Amino acid sequence: MKIAVYCSAKDTIPEEYLELGDRLGRWIGEHGHVLVYGGATGGLMSRTSEAAKAAGATVIGVIPPRIIAAGRLATHCDELIEVANMSERKQTMRDQADVIVCLPGSYGTLDEMMDATSAAIVGEHHKPTYVINYKGFYEPLKQQMALMERLRFIPEQQSYKPIFVDTLEELYKQIENYKS
Repeated sequence: MKIAVYCSAKDTIPEEYLELGDRLGRWIGEHGHVLVYGGATGGLMSRTSEAAKAAGATVIGVIPPRIIAAGRLATHCDELIEVANMSERKQTMRDQADVIVCLPGSYGTLDEMMDATSAAIVGEHHKPTYVINYKGFYEPLKQQMALMERLRFIPEQQSYKPIFVDTLEELYKQIENYKS
């Protein structure tokens, strides 16, 4: 199964979040999955992809020229897909993946998560988007989504929503159940 991972590229985040990337990457490799990610170095991107590669996963990087020009091209990808810009990167990662996983991150991660969600709502894909709410990281987002639903900006019977899980173990079960 191809698993797209959206996550932080910052090295300055707390170590426990970086270790979350190590654990997810290792699991992807040990279970014979393929990692699809942003193809860059830094933070959770490096930790997840390097752990996946070390555990035997095929790693597919998707990267635009601006990130390459910034000297952040990862060298351990088995396949590298160069795209024109960040919008094309999101589309390509989504198209490549069977499932989408969002680790903690910043604006880019939120953008990717919302892009995958809105694309699914209009029927562009039917792939689950799993959001790792590690130590409540995404609680404010969950509250905002509940507010939008309560005020009917999001219909009550919305056919597609991100799936929030609190632990990687929950994520693993969700992915294994999706496979079957």
